[in-house]
Amino acid sequence: MSSAPELKATLTLPQTAFPMKANLPHNEPLRLARWAELGLYEQLQKAGSGRPAYILHDGPPYANGPFTSATP
Repeated sequence: MSSAPELKATLTLPQTAFPMKANLPHNEPLRLARWAELGLYEQLQKAGSGRPAYILHDGPPYANGPFTSATP
C-alpha cells in the first residue's frame, strides 16, 4: 500500500487569531456587561427614534389553514 499524505497536510486553511472554542458561558456575561457599560441599547433606541415602526409578518400561524375549521 502506498503511503498517502495525511489529509490535514493537504489542506490550505486560513490562519486566524480567533479561538476554536467560543466559551460562551464565560464570554457572554462579559460581552453583555460591556454593552451595558457603553449604553449600547440606549444609543440604538436614540438612533432609531422618529423612524416608522417596522413590523415583520412571519407568515400565517398555521401552514395548513386556519386553526378553526370552516366546515362543520
